[in-house]
Amino acid sequence: MIEQQRQRIERAVTEMVDDMDKTHLRKMQTDMHLCAAKCCQDMNSSLDSVQRCVDRCSAPLTRAQNYVQHELGEFQGRLQRCVMQCNDDVKVKMPPNPSESDIAKYTDQFERCAIQCVDKHVGLIPTMMKTIKSVLAKGPESIPQV
Repeated sequence: MIEQQRQRIERAVTEMVDDMDKTHLRKMQTDMHLCAAKCCQDMNSSLDSVQRCVDRCSAPLTRAQNYVQHELGEFQGRLQRCVMQCNDDVKVKMPPNPSESDIAKYTDQFERCAIQCVDKHVGLIPTMMKTIKSVLAKGPESIPQV
């Protein structure tokens, strides 16, 4: 049961990241490579100068990727805290020497609570995605440093 929920959240996040890549990050990656290629075509510049140019080209994409990773990390942290709260709630209710039926009952309670966490967080993905896309659409300068 828990494994199915883990796979469900993983699929939802993977779909979100794939969409984000196709709609925003891939174009930024293309721009970065084209920019870096121009840097490398400058045969009059020093090695350090070309490297600084390439670094400048990669900065917007790196900033965007860091922002997306940060937001996904925050999301994952909130989901983990929700599931941990389920675990804590069950631990408090469980008697000192639980019987097999107690263990089954509390395991079921934990699983139902964890499923609610997953349901809630899967439901938050579209809003999170809309927010991230909105930030990325404003351009690299608007992406918060994380």
